[in-house]
Amino acid sequence: MSPKVLLLLGLAALAAADKLPSYSYNAPQLDSLEDSDEAEPPKYDFAFGVKDGYSGADFAHQEARDEDETRGSYSVQLPDGRLQKVTYYVDGDNGYVAEVTYEGEAKFPDSEEYRESSERSYEAPRPSYEAPRPTYEAPRPSYSAPRPHFG
Repeated sequence: MSPKVLLLLGLAALAAADKLPSYSYNAPQLDSLEDSDEAEPPKYDFAFGVKDGYSGADFAHQEARDEDETRGSYSVQLPDGRLQKVTYYVDGDNGYVAEVTYEGEAKFPDSEEYRESSERSYEAPRPSYEAPRPTYEAPRPSYSAPRPHFG
């Protein structure tokens, strides 16, 4: 091919590569969102509970919301044996308003079983290892004392 044809093809390729695609972003129109189904006021209702005799886990939660009104409650079995119940609602002026109540009586480890285990004698554990022995020997000097030279 002649150099003129190659030069012409090179210029054509350069001109075609110069035209990069352009992209633009337009912000969504708020009016279109208000008219759509996504703008419906929030409304939901849920509940769940767990009661496991093996691990002792006992808790529950339920909540309902209709537009700006939210009400719910949850409960949990505390380690001291009481059941803690929290009933709440969300007030626009006061925020989260909760009422906490307890059922049952707290039990602490002051039982016979606890006293018996604390009266047992205590003996310090014996070490199950030996003191380390050095595996390194310091090298002996490999030089001799200098001899005097008198001349």
